[in-house]
Amino acid sequence: MRTTNSVARKKRHKKILKLAKGYKWGRKKLYRLAKNAVMKAGQHAYKHRRQKKREFRQLWILRISAALRAQGIMYSRFAHQAAEKKVVINRKMLADLAVREPDVFNTIVKTVMA
Repeated sequence: MRTTNSVARKKRHKKILKLAKGYKWGRKKLYRLAKNAVMKAGQHAYKHRRQKKREFRQLWILRISAALRAQGIMYSRFAHQAAEKKVVINRKMLADLAVREPDVFNTIVKTVMA
């Protein structure tokens, strides 16, 4: 009598097809295409989780820079002065202050640049 692996195969296929739900065309219902699509999606997800961190840092720097330019200060000079004066406030918080609380941001800038 021949043995098969039908239970495990069915489970494996169901798992992949469930992950491929919402994909277009054959990639949502044909196992071979779904497997490739899910694998590629996982690679993109891994890569973009790291990319997201870079993009947010760029956004924060851009916002801080725009707020500083209005006062005639360059971002690089401000960052250098902040490091020298040991002002410990991260870019995320500075960008948020620049957008939501400009008065507080201006106070910080004056403190750093003084």
